[in-house]
Amino acid sequence: MSSPPNISPQNVSDRASSGFDEFANNYEAALQQGLSATGESKDFFAQGRIRYLQKQLARLSFIPSRILDFGCGTGTSVPLLLTLPGATTVTGVDPSEESLKTAAENYAAVGKVTFATADRLTPAGDIDLAFCNGVFHHIPLSERERCMKYIFDSLRPGGIFAFWENNPWNPGTRYVMSRIPFDRDAITLSPPEARRLSQTAGFEVLLNRSLFFFPKSLGWLRWMEPMMSPIPLGGQYIVLCRKSAH
Repeated sequence: MSSPPNISPQNVSDRASSGFDEFANNYEAALQQGLSATGESKDFFAQGRIRYLQKQLARLSFIPSRILDFGCGTGTSVPLLLTLPGATTVTGVDPSEESLKTAAENYAAVGKVTFATADRLTPAGDIDLAFCNGVFHHIPLSERERCMKYIFDSLRPGGIFAFWENNPWNPGTRYVMSRIPFDRDAITLSPPEARRLSQTAGFEVLLNRSLFFFPKSLGWLRWMEPMMSPIPLGGQYIVLCRKSAH
């Protein structure tokens, strides 16, 4: 990806204007206010997402080198993304300058990582894998298609997009979000809405599955979750998409 931009910074800056600069230094504590209801930490969910994604990429025989973390926040997904087989670089994009500053401070030593606002990066169509977790419910409805197009244009032909979102069809998810200061006013997307948004941008949807059905108190039931993943009732879901190679 390179500059100058071909998308207005305002189109992808709503997370910052909705107060994410305020949470740059205490993002994890604010997030844990909600996640504590599940009995798990953010690391449990972050690692679960990456493990699931890695399995799906292996199933597709897809080995990504260049990765885009769209809505990277303070960069906590970066070390996990770099554990994916083949990963060499991660570009983190976020509208919150304070969050990016924190990300750079925390992960400068990791190497192979850059952070920037979207207005400084023009999609160059050279990204192998785009990753996005829990971002689109913060983007105003009128701007979601533009942000999706930014991701689509960033990917190379045949590139993969891992689109993770919080599932409003799960009562536990709604409760958790109500306890998180920056999630209380979010406009969630249902799994069908996320699929339609992806397809409107030109993506081919490869799968739509949900994860995280049971809290820690019911952890003894988690062995059933792989079989339940086609049921769109997990706490989060993934829409795995591909940009056509033609």
